[in-house]
Amino acid sequence: MGSNLFNVDSSSELSNTIITFHSKAEWNAHFNALEETHNLMVVDFSAKWCGPCKIMDPFIQEFAAKYTNAEFIKIDVDELMVSQAFQVQALPTFILIKRGKVVDRVIGVRKEELQRMIEKHTT
Repeated sequence: MGSNLFNVDSSSELSNTIITFHSKAEWNAHFNALEETHNLMVVDFSAKWCGPCKIMDPFIQEFAAKYTNAEFIKIDVDELMVSQAFQVQALPTFILIKRGKVVDRVIGVRKEELQRMIEKHTT
């Protein structure tokens, strides 16, 4: 693997940014750096084979475009083994983190619930 340890996925027509990580070291460095900010981090734990995850993808794209004061991160649980640290047991799982602490979680295809949680923690 080269020096490109993470990439920004902006393949949607929306002007959004969702960060994906392909290195545990890069994820850890990014996570630790965000402990110092007040910004909300929304981590989408999913997998390529997960049908419900695919259903939520357009909504995550929409939220990333709408809530620009939050950071959206997508982690493929098969590629980057960090889900155990967050006690992820079902997909998709959305973990909302502020200052390094989990403040909420949404499990499954629950667009409205996820949106409520994002709004709650970005205001």
